[in-house]
Amino acid sequence: MFKTNVMRILDRAKIPYESFSYSETLTEGVLIAGALGQDSRKVFKTLVTEAGDGQHYVFVIPVAETLDLKAAARAAGTKSVSMLKQKELLPLTGYIHGGCSPVGMKKPFKTVIDSSALNLEEFCVSAGKVGYQVKLSPKALAEFIGAGFADITVKTDSQ
Repeated sequence: MFKTNVMRILDRAKIPYESFSYSETLTEGVLIAGALGQDSRKVFKTLVTEAGDGQHYVFVIPVAETLDLKAAARAAGTKSVSMLKQKELLPLTGYIHGGCSPVGMKKPFKTVIDSSALNLEEFCVSAGKVGYQVKLSPKALAEFIGAGFADITVKTDSQ
């Protein structure tokens, strides 16, 4: 199978993972989870934000969820964050929209993974290229990239 840079980085770090591919025409996270045969609560997206002071922060949340910007800012230890403009993603991270991975960005950013991942043995994140995902241990990923865990998604009455 085709190996992305993320897969090569995980191989070098000896972090076990399983790789998946899907149609590059799929852009909706819940549909991607379905194409992978995975529960959408176990497929996470990588979001990049910017704080008022120009610092950047990365948040990894379930594909069907929405980032709570206030909770995210608290978790990052900053006053506020806003979503990074799509055109700024590639120059900053080396990844394009839909293929952004918490592994292998151009430089390390403070990263927070939604605490729902703590209940999972494995979850899926982008493998750094549209159409590719890797399934691995959330705890192994967090340890490798120096990420923390926090409640960072919008809570609804049913949660």
